[in-house]
Amino acid sequence: MSSDLKNLSNTDLKISKAFTKSKICMVVAEWNSEITFAMRDGAIEFLTEMGVKEKNILISYVPGAYELAFGAQLLAENKKCDAIITIGCIIKGDTPHFDFISDACANGIMLVGLQYNMPIVFGVLTTNDLKQAKERSGGKHGNKGVEAAETALKMIALQTELTK
Repeated sequence: MSSDLKNLSNTDLKISKAFTKSKICMVVAEWNSEITFAMRDGAIEFLTEMGVKEKNILISYVPGAYELAFGAQLLAENKKCDAIITIGCIIKGDTPHFDFISDACANGIMLVGLQYNMPIVFGVLTTNDLKQAKERSGGKHGNKGVEAAETALKMIALQTELTK
């Protein structure tokens, strides 16, 4: 596995004055909260380090990963966000439930971004077990929440650049 030897959350993004005006919304799944709340906290820390004001970070919660798309849609309809970060964790079990939820979650989140023409970032872990989830939510492979926050800022910058 390519992630075995590296921290996936290293960034080359530079702090920008433009980020101080960015409004970032997050929708966080409460299911697997040990993992999702660590990802949320990593995202908040990264965003503030990059210049986003804490008052410009809005956090909403949904029960699980399946509800992330609808939560993102509600936030997108609000039109007060420059980007929305979805944070969830789906851990494989013994039934096909994992496959159905993962697929619905990914497709739903993508569709919201396309429908509202705004960055909707997929910060959802899909892991084989709890150990992998922990390794990717602040463990040896970094924090997927940080990666999602970086993606949100990069997409805001791209959208700003292309719509000037």
